[in-house]
Amino acid sequence: MIENFWANAAYSVIPTILVGLIFWLVMRSIVRADRTERSVYAEIESEERARFEAENAVTGPREP
Repeated sequence: MIENFWANAAYSVIPTILVGLIFWLVMRSIVRADRTERSVYAEIESEERARFEAENAVTGPREP
């Protein structure tokens, strides 16, 4: 066992800090992926709405 007080303190704290850092990186990547997915989905949806509007402007509204 390590006899030095500061080495013991570092040995005790470093694993907690590393686990916290890994958790933070994983959560950050999840949040960024969600943000990117939402922006891409919004872009696709706006393109589809524009296409639908253009199609209805040319042919007129369809009867159900």
